[in-house]
Amino acid sequence: MQLVINGKEQTVDEGGERLLLWVLRDELGYTGTRFGCGAGICGACTVHVDGVATRACITPVAAVEGKQIRTIEGLAGGNGLHPVQQAFIDQQVPQCGWCMSGQIMTAVAFLEATPAASEEDVVKAMSNNYCRCGCYVRIKAAVQQAALEMASREEVLV
Repeated sequence: MQLVINGKEQTVDEGGERLLLWVLRDELGYTGTRFGCGAGICGACTVHVDGVATRACITPVAAVEGKQIRTIEGLAGGNGLHPVQQAFIDQQVPQCGWCMSGQIMTAVAFLEATPAASEEDVVKAMSNNYCRCGCYVRIKAAVQQAALEMASREEVLV
């Protein structure tokens, strides 16, 4: 079975009912994608599938064959960290860090789809990712900071 992960083609064993989370972590070594609840509720396992935030813990690998999969390891580019990653550092968001890759992946997919997000939009978009440490105020601030940075980069490109 062929998967495209972070722009690279990867071959994995057949068995399409296996869950994407375990293929990413155990077979391919993308350990930034975390196991949280195992039921698609908490968001710790969020990755992008064709640009859409997707819960890897409930997604059969067969459902993503031939699609573009992006993990937290695929966000940073040649110019450094993604603006969302940098904003999470700037706002000192992480405490335990377990939910952070899922929080970041959700925020990136949201901001790519909704570049002119309001505060209310940010809160709603991030409301299905849980943080046991209660860092929600800092998460919101980081997503808003990243939105401004991403918007300023778009203005430079125009």
